[in-house]
Amino acid sequence: MRLIRFGELGKERPGVLAADGTRKDLSTHFSDWDSAFWSGDGPNQLSEILRTHGDSLPSVPDHVRWGAPVARPGKVICIGLNYSDHAAETGAAIPSEPILFMKAPNTVVGPFDDIEIPRGSTKTDWEVELGVLIGRTAKYLSNAEQARDYIAGYVLTHDVSEREFQLERGGQWTKGKSCDTFNPLGPFLLTADALPNPQSLAMQLDVNGQRRQTGNTSTMVFDVFTLIHYISQFMTLEPGDLISTGTPPGVGLGMKPPQYLKPGDLVELEIEQLGSQRQRCIPAQ
Repeated sequence: MRLIRFGELGKERPGVLAADGTRKDLSTHFSDWDSAFWSGDGPNQLSEILRTHGDSLPSVPDHVRWGAPVARPGKVICIGLNYSDHAAETGAAIPSEPILFMKAPNTVVGPFDDIEIPRGSTKTDWEVELGVLIGRTAKYLSNAEQARDYIAGYVLTHDVSEREFQLERGGQWTKGKSCDTFNPLGPFLLTADALPNPQSLAMQLDVNGQRRQTGNTSTMVFDVFTLIHYISQFMTLEPGDLISTGTPPGVGLGMKPPQYLKPGDLVELEIEQLGSQRQRCIPAQ
């Protein structure tokens, strides 16, 4: 299943993306794709509704905004330097354990919303990433294989970063990762049953029509299941939490000389089987 949300920012409603590419409205059946949906019998109910009533669901008009495909996460947990070639381009060593940092949940916006370049920013950077949504409470998992049963689905995510805020302004990385609009998500969430192997997905990102990132999830240092097992040893993962699993090489920070986003720039990104995003950069108000 491909889950979507649509409508004005903050007033999104749940739906699905049909096989023919049309968006279908499920707001008369569910309130949202949120933690209550995932922690209850929501996925099974949704499968049954689509089986019995899928052809009669109302369509969403083409002009209606695409929202993030899941409700605001409880936590957004990010993995740093999780591609060996990305670590090399930044001059960092390949980590011996996953590097964890947090991104504010209110950074999440729709896949085609504008990216706001923060006030005073000169180093706003791009990062295409595979996002993983948690579907069950995970605490002290026994092994990585067990983690498969705790995944709700997969999603294309853009981990926008302000490098000066992140690396030159003291403290941890959070302030460089948590500016408004710094996590475009979607266009849809692909449920885990439809993607049994997340470790062979091609990824790419363009800025103003020029290819900047090309990669594949097969080159992750720590795979998706290892990451979930690892994180569960330090904190409880709850239904609706989002994990951003790291970015391949080609970020602006690693270019010589470094290059960064500015108002007017257009960013387009894609992950195999998970669709594509498109964002215009604008100055923050």
